[in-house]
Amino acid sequence: MFIRNLIFALIIATTSLWTVAAEARSYKSGFDVTDALVPVEQILPGGPPKDGIPAIDRPKFISAHKVDYLAPDDRVLGLSYNGQVKAYPIAIMNWHEIVNDRFGSEPVAITFCPLCGSGIAFKSEQNNRPLSFGVSGLLYNSDMLLYDRDTESLWSQIKMQAISGKHKGERLQPIALHHTTWSDWVARYPRSQVLSEDTGFSRNYRRSPYGDYETSRALYFPVEFAAKGYHPKERVVGVSIGGITKAYPFVELAKTGGGINDSVGGEAIEIRYDVDSQSATVFNAGGEMIHSIVAFWFAWYTFHPDTLLFQVE
Repeated sequence: MFIRNLIFALIIATTSLWTVAAEARSYKSGFDVTDALVPVEQILPGGPPKDGIPAIDRPKFISAHKVDYLAPDDRVLGLSYNGQVKAYPIAIMNWHEIVNDRFGSEPVAITFCPLCGSGIAFKSEQNNRPLSFGVSGLLYNSDMLLYDRDTESLWSQIKMQAISGKHKGERLQPIALHHTTWSDWVARYPRSQVLSEDTGFSRNYRRSPYGDYETSRALYFPVEFAAKGYHPKERVVGVSIGGITKAYPFVELAKTGGGINDSVGGEAIEIRYDVDSQSATVFNAGGEMIHSIVAFWFAWYTFHPDTLLFQVE
């Protein structure tokens, strides 16, 4: 009897400890954010629930010369990689934010956060295992948090890092991406494949769900560091090299001849700006295009409050 009562007491105590441990854990929209790398109170629901904004997992493409749903000034994310060239219209990305795609044998995730104006392509694998991403419905500093469907770790798009879950602290490898107009992209790559409006979802891709957000000074969600000096939605191209970050506002680049030679983190780079397409790309000393992020000024600054800033004297 004594042993039975002792076992019963141990079971009760263990169950109580498990209950306390479970109650001590912190969840946001079903995601465990206990011990997250960022303050939990700054992880905010964006409105739609998990997968309420559906990622595109089986993208369809059509040839550039058959495209009739893009105007010359419509913006696209363009990627030339592994012998393939593809364009992803922002008008479609606004509604889906993630495209899980493949370039040859490599899985690649194309991501776009409408709230930050930031488009980033990643090699979607970790520890030699492919990852498939979904839209968590959560935000950090107004930027989208992706989640991988294998472990449900949350990944910050602009930080390019997992902030919670099994992969916490691990980083994604970005791929240099163009952020330009349709007319500019098709002139460079007339044989490009283009993401089709046939996504499998019923969406009006001719209408932005964000209205005049791009031109308004208003932010939908709070950010940790408030940017000053420029319109919060001023586009910048930002680079991070050797632990040093620097932002090049388009309004400043427009005052130049379009080609800027600079040094960041001890490395020589060239910024090429095209005023007609409102696009900027960054190249290393060898003329190779390197990863940079085109985003709204407020978004770049809140993630890089110590950023250097390019200004024309």
